[in-house]
Amino acid sequence: MSTKTLVQQLSQPYAEALLDIAKKAGNVDAIAEDVNLVLQVLAESSSVIEFLKNPLVSIPSKKETVRKLFAGQLNNELLIFILLLIDRKRISYVSDILNRYLEFVYALESCVIADVTTPIQFTEKQKKELIKKLEHMTGKKNVELNISLDSSLIAGFTVQIGSKIIDTSLKGQLKEIGYFLGASNK
Repeated sequence: MSTKTLVQQLSQPYAEALLDIAKKAGNVDAIAEDVNLVLQVLAESSSVIEFLKNPLVSIPSKKETVRKLFAGQLNNELLIFILLLIDRKRISYVSDILNRYLEFVYALESCVIADVTTPIQFTEKQKKELIKKLEHMTGKKNVELNISLDSSLIAGFTVQIGSKIIDTSLKGQLKEIGYFLGASNK
């Protein structure tokens, strides 16, 4: 079993639990906004992630740091949920769990998240064109792009929606040609 599959299996039940909590509280959208805030903080500060993942840091220290970091900024349900992840020693999966939660929320709203990997930043026009094409392909009315940069791609980009991958990169095309010619896939 790959590490990615294991992470998905671990994150799924926690994300579902958070969605259940949010539905019961009637705060699905508000918690989604707070989830985006937490993900933004984690994306901008690798030191916070390293601190939370460090097994040598005590659970009370991690909980106190999270409380101080997000004091007055998060829904109480989300804050308690993150503290629970610390208690259960699942805090290292917090980004995966929260991203999975957003996928569930977007699915509820008939929205799909497309993970786009590109060697260069897209212009607004390129983003709009890609969204329009993906809306047509998926039949969804709302497509959100989650763009990440990868300088190892040579021209083009990749798009992943769920388990489907669209690879328009030159690197991907060369791999495909190599596969058909019987070359090793490395």
